[in-house]
Amino acid sequence: MILHLLRHGKSSWDEPALDDSERPLAPRGERSARRLAPHLAEAGVKPSLVLCSTARRARQTLELICDGLPDGVEILYEPGLYSGGPDRILARLRRLARRHEEVLVIGHNPALQELALLLAGRAAPRQLRSKFPTGALVSLRLRGSTWRTVWPGQAEVVEVWRPRSDFRASRGGPDTGG
Repeated sequence: MILHLLRHGKSSWDEPALDDSERPLAPRGERSARRLAPHLAEAGVKPSLVLCSTARRARQTLELICDGLPDGVEILYEPGLYSGGPDRILARLRRLARRHEEVLVIGHNPALQELALLLAGRAAPRQLRSKFPTGALVSLRLRGSTWRTVWPGQAEVVEVWRPRSDFRASRGGPDTGG
């Protein structure tokens, strides 16, 4: 099973009176999401399900990467991804149907970074431990035959993609590419 964790693109603070959940993407966030879309296709990211936070910036990020996702991907908007922590997200993942072998979650920090670190355990690369910037994507290969059997420390980080530079992890070690 493959789990992709995508932090929404950089949000705008141009309207400080807006409720946090209604903040839109900043131009930089739009650019990074547009840059991610072709990468998803090139990297073979093919989720059958996308779980997306209901926050405006997360929904906009999803809209901008849709061209990089497979046709017919199921999309569910999840209010719990806006305010939930890593345990809540993991509990949601454990309720997924077996047919979903590859899933993309679009949400927020610190929950996504904490979830990635929880799942990868000590095998998490330094780049992931130090920062999970807006617009970043972490791909994890999960051990287990069903989502119910996903436990902390049992995932392998396959890729950490950042909007400005990407990092790829593989069995042979890190490969820093541009």
